[in-house]
Amino acid sequence: MTDTSILFRPLRVGALDLRNRVLMAPLTRSRAYADGTPKELAIAYYRQRASAGLLISEATQISPMGKGYIDTPGIHSDAHVEGWKPVIEAVHAAGGAIFCQLWHVGRISHTSLLPGGAQPVSASAVRAKTQTFTAEGPTDTSEPVALDVDGIAATLDAYSAAARYAKMAGFDGIEVHAANGYLLDQFLQDGTNRRDDDYGGSIENRQRLLREALDRVGEVFPADRVGVRLSPLGQANDIRDSDPEATFDAAYRMLGDRNLAYLHVIEEFFGQNTSDDQRAMLKRLRSRYDGIYIGNGGYNAERAAAAITGGDADAVSFGRPFIANPDLPERFRIGAPLAEPDQDTFYGGDAKGYSDYPALPPAH
Repeated sequence: MTDTSILFRPLRVGALDLRNRVLMAPLTRSRAYADGTPKELAIAYYRQRASAGLLISEATQISPMGKGYIDTPGIHSDAHVEGWKPVIEAVHAAGGAIFCQLWHVGRISHTSLLPGGAQPVSASAVRAKTQTFTAEGPTDTSEPVALDVDGIAATLDAYSAAARYAKMAGFDGIEVHAANGYLLDQFLQDGTNRRDDDYGGSIENRQRLLREALDRVGEVFPADRVGVRLSPLGQANDIRDSDPEATFDAAYRMLGDRNLAYLHVIEEFFGQNTSDDQRAMLKRLRSRYDGIYIGNGGYNAERAAAAITGGDADAVSFGRPFIANPDLPERFRIGAPLAEPDQDTFYGGDAKGYSDYPALPPAH
């Protein structure tokens, strides 16, 4: 049996001392009120999972234009702050720490979800060949419009405001979501960025919006309380790049220069196999980042321990296993079997399949 004890060694991540290296990944559950305020259900849900070394909140939109799915939470109003406060207080009371993942979906949206039926925005007017979830169920995404200079300025202002609201709510830090084919990823990758201005063309220009967003949130939270999430393999939301290794090599280096709390990388998407070539690329990219590195995707306790032991990660985040196993670190520690999540209750609904999964009974 593989020794997994390394998962339970403390780890300094930016300004935080984490009690273990089993982190909870962001998990969209679509159980917020229509205005983006978290429901009271979220208090129990996050408290139950507070034994994670770090909780990263479900993706949380920074503005009304950043919304892409029905009933997802926001962090752009006083009501959102008041909704998140008891969640964070419950996590802290249970000895946990929680970051807020700041999210703008860009083109992965639908006019029915946006103010006044507005079109989604993106780096360029390139429609995504994918679907999102609306009141009508799975729905093709709408045609986007390219952000103009004023739109970019408004988006950066939204990042600033969202960081301030997150701080007011009491989050321990923030994670900037630049993965999974959402807005910042749409600017990074040339399959969606067809611009010829200062935000397009060269890799440096395509990084600009991410750099400026980090500058803005960095005026609210120090760098050691800011993380970034990337997905170099481009396996989600119809995102692609003509030379992903060059694009993400530069991104890793740029982020490494910022002394952030961590870099959080999706190395494999559920249901998709990562090829040997892709794994080799991920390993080469890993060598470009000297800070705290969080791996995600395709891990179990043994593989996570092996990655940390081998220097391929400092910690590992888990998504689906945390849905059905609120006490996941303890189950890993004692080698207990894992419960299987009910996929029919992943998105939307009430406590069923959300906060009703039991923890293991206390040992006597």
